[in-house]
Amino acid sequence: MLRGEKAVVIGGGIAGKLAARVLADSFKKVIILERDSESDGPTPRKGAPQGKHIHALLFAGANGLERLFPGIMETFNTSGAVKINATKDIAWFHHGVWKLRFNGDYTTILQTRPHLEWHIEQYIKGIPNVTIKYSQTVREFLFAKEENRITGVEIADGETRKNIHADFVVDASGVSSLSSKWLMKREVHIPVEKVKIDLSYFTKTLELPDNPDRDWAIKLVYPTPPFEKIGGGISRVEGNRYLVTFMGYHNELNEKEVLKSDDSFIEIARKLPKLDLYHELKDATALSSTSTFRVPDITRKRMDKVNDMPNGLLMIGDTICRIDPFFGQGMSIAVLEALALENLLTDQNSSNQQIIEKFHEETGKIISPIWNMVITEDFRYPDTVGKKPAGLLIQQWYAKNIFLLSSENKYVYQSFIRVMHLLGPTSALMRPGIVKSVLKRTFTKDHKIH
Repeated sequence: MLRGEKAVVIGGGIAGKLAARVLADSFKKVIILERDSESDGPTPRKGAPQGKHIHALLFAGANGLERLFPGIMETFNTSGAVKINATKDIAWFHHGVWKLRFNGDYTTILQTRPHLEWHIEQYIKGIPNVTIKYSQTVREFLFAKEENRITGVEIADGETRKNIHADFVVDASGVSSLSSKWLMKREVHIPVEKVKIDLSYFTKTLELPDNPDRDWAIKLVYPTPPFEKIGGGISRVEGNRYLVTFMGYHNELNEKEVLKSDDSFIEIARKLPKLDLYHELKDATALSSTSTFRVPDITRKRMDKVNDMPNGLLMIGDTICRIDPFFGQGMSIAVLEALALENLLTDQNSSNQQIIEKFHEETGKIISPIWNMVITEDFRYPDTVGKKPAGLLIQQWYAKNIFLLSSENKYVYQSFIRVMHLLGPTSALMRPGIVKSVLKRTFTKDHKIH
């Protein structure tokens, strides 16, 4: 069913590309307006400063990408991404214990975000009715006040201004989006949930010396709250390189100190709960400078609760919700949102505006359990500021027992993996057998209550 002549997507990041992919099935023409210039290869974009850091594509995200772009996972693999067994090839220290390692049923891939994004873009360029316009700055929405409808955008193309009219406008431009400013200016109330975490990221690409005993492709050492605030990870990526990312909550890492030298970057590994990363890095060779990325707070705009939104505008990706990147869920959330939009667009009984409203409701359902799961962990730090979820202490107690059981109970760990990778609801961790294991762990003499 053709829903209109033209759809415009503001922002050519991952969420924008995914939105364009599903809109292409329903509109005669789809235009992506991207602020960055066109890249000639898989290199970091100025508009995605977080792109230089370790990224994760969760199982749900990988499955969704394959559905939207058939064959893309094989393309990733044949172009250098590292395919791994998700429970065998990951060494993960979490809440004071190493998680079980075994040859499980799930595989995933390790790659840089630019590599992933570049290949998605090549697929997008192969869709005949999708056009990507680079170096475009969207200045304003075109607005028909009497209809309360956004009818397109005004762009700056060099020194000239140009209007692009559209039947459907998607804002995928990120946290500091035009939509947020435009709606605020018009006193459209959007309930916002904000949690202050003061997270800092530092990443460098390195070459590790050969080590025949290295039996992992990614190694993660997480801090145990509330006393430990620094974590880190080493991930193999395409080109036989390794991305190394350190993070610190609540400004625990001194940026000026970290950026002094390659050695000062590696010295962060000495501050981790385990020295495993330091032993891997002490003889490494730096292949890049150190990249930084700061997340003062995470925010969620409750678009599902807005009553006076203008017609014709849909928001997606970080424009709606910026999640704590430490949990690696952002890209996969965008995929789930795109799949929801794809499904809604097939409803022939709904108008475009009804689809937009239903989409914002669907994103609320997608994000809510993930948001709650993330802030439950963020609030383990007393310095975290924001609205705490109901039953926080009980949730934290139960979650920690799940984490600890993941070091010894294969069934619990596999169930946790499915939830963490967004393949199942958090309620799956409340199955009778898992509850029994948690209670047994709590009340046996061999374990203390944490």
